[in-house]
Amino acid sequence: MFARTILSRQVLRPATRIAAPTPSFALSFLQRRLLSDATRQAIDKAVASAPVVLFMKGTPETPQCGFSRASIQVLGMQGVDPTKFAAFNVLEDQELRQGIKEYSDWPTIPQLYIDKEFIGGCDIIISMHQNGELAKLLGEKKVLAVEEGTSASEGEDKKE
Repeated sequence: MFARTILSRQVLRPATRIAAPTPSFALSFLQRRLLSDATRQAIDKAVASAPVVLFMKGTPETPQCGFSRASIQVLGMQGVDPTKFAAFNVLEDQELRQGIKEYSDWPTIPQLYIDKEFIGGCDIIISMHQNGELAKLLGEKKVLAVEEGTSASEGEDKKE
């Protein structure tokens, strides 16, 4: 009985001195623990499958949400080479849909990766497009389509 009293005081005291974690922290921690090794490996493989990877709702031909549609439109306006681009439809796989959020620690879809590096969601893509950062990054990573009738070196000269 004495041990219970001491134990319950020890359990209660830290809770009164240390603030409880925020719900988003607790959710993030819980999600991190739920991402299986198999899902993490599958996402690693998907991210490495092309220099430009977009996890989206729907497909590039038939996006299933406005944010995915906007992201595809921006990448198209930027001139991303289709041979250097891969898209993954998170609506086809619930584990992927939840797993990609944990993998990137980003709560929304779509999600853009360039050269295996997480860039951001639709809002980040649009902002980078508007301020020129996306064009610069895509050019540096050499993932833009070369205009017909020009060699790769001519295309690079035109960008400078």
